Amino acid sequence: MKLTLGFSPCPNDTFIFDALIHHKIDTEGLEFEVQYHDVETLNQKAFQGELDITKLSYHAFAYAVNDYELLDAGSALGSGVGPLLIAKDPELAARLKRALEDKEELSAAESKLKIGIPGKYTTANFLLGLAFPTLPNKVELVFSDIEQSLLDGVIDLGLIIHENRFTYRAKGLHKVVDLGDFWEQTTSSPIPLGGIVVKRGLNEGLKLKINRLLRESVQFAFENPKSGLNYIRSHAQEMEETVMYQHIELYVNKYSEHLGTDGRRAIQQMFDKAQALKLVPPLDKRLFLTK
Repeated sequence: MKLTLGFSPCPNDTFIFDALIHHKIDTEGLEFEVQYHDVETLNQKAFQGELDITKLSYHAFAYAVNDYELLDAGSALGSGVGPLLIAKDPELAARLKRALEDKEELSAAESKLKIGIPGKYTTANFLLGLAFPTLPNKVELVFSDIEQSLLDGVIDLGLIIHENRFTYRAKGLHKVVDLGDFWEQTTSSPIPLGGIVVKRGLNEGLKLKINRLLRESVQFAFENPKSGLNYIRSHAQEMEETVMYQHIELYVNKYSEHLGTDGRRAIQQMFDKAQALKLVPPLDKRLFLTK
């Protein structure tokens, strides 16, 4: 049986899925037709119900929950892994950081700052809205273009994810806030970034098999971390091996193997907060695949 599968070309995703799609584990008769896209494209495909299995942002999941439910394996949660808001101007970065820490209102001029975001439905943009609700002037960019747009003066602030959290300093850019830290201080929970969802309409036994195989793929990767090196490198934006594995270590952890109680609670907190603030539509479907 062949299933369509979408995930990003980022090292954390290729690390997780390597064993599954290259049959380094027994896939029990399942084949996968893989599509590689940036996270916002994957979100949009989920809204259209195009893929059987897909990575998406937790923010986007609120808009796709009628068609998909969350697998227990494959998620990106953790501490110190959040998206970063950055600036080219160090004085601006310092001013916005103080405003957030002191809970000050932004000036009229600051509220008009143009921010490059990796997509409207990314978890990064959701977190930005929690921290800075009066920064509405946003332009959607492919995540890998945000740093250069900031350097070129096209935008005033950039919301970066993935490998870029390891490269912005070397380019002379400055951190305003780690939105993951902001979330953790606010909720005392790990930050839910992205998960793997499966079509609700698939057979329950098949969905459980997919979840089990994905967990085995993660376990294989943990036990054989260099097994997929060439595959990971072939898709990585940053080709240095040290950067790739920094990225993997940051985003792939115990929650990628099994959400557990803490992971599920963090995800539920995010959905509850988003609904309370009316940032997402009301939800009337179960979020998690029943074991």
